[in-house]
Amino acid sequence: MDDLLKQIGNRILHRRKQLRMTQEELSEKAGITPQTVSSAELGKKALRPENIIRVCSALEISTDYLLLGEVNASDHWILISRISNLHPAQYRHLEDIINSFISALEVRETQKSK
Repeated sequence: MDDLLKQIGNRILHRRKQLRMTQEELSEKAGITPQTVSSAELGKKALRPENIIRVCSALEISTDYLLLGEVNASDHWILISRISNLHPAQYRHLEDIINSFISALEVRETQKSK
């Protein structure tokens, strides 16, 4: 159980930092205390079910991602909705970035298997 709490905490921490959010900002957005955020990120205490939902909403992730580390259709939808608001030129730029990223991953995997 401790390992699971640490994994969940790491996912909260990583996503919060990815969004450039402080613990205080996350706590305010999720309607929980900063200490609750800190304890969760450190894997010291499990979040209550209602707080899991609040944290996921504040971080724009699914509960599947937070609890299991799995990306699901809900996570895809969040990303798709953000992409759909881009100007066509921004969309094409993002497409180039994604293609470069995937190519780099493929090269990396090829080098690992040698």
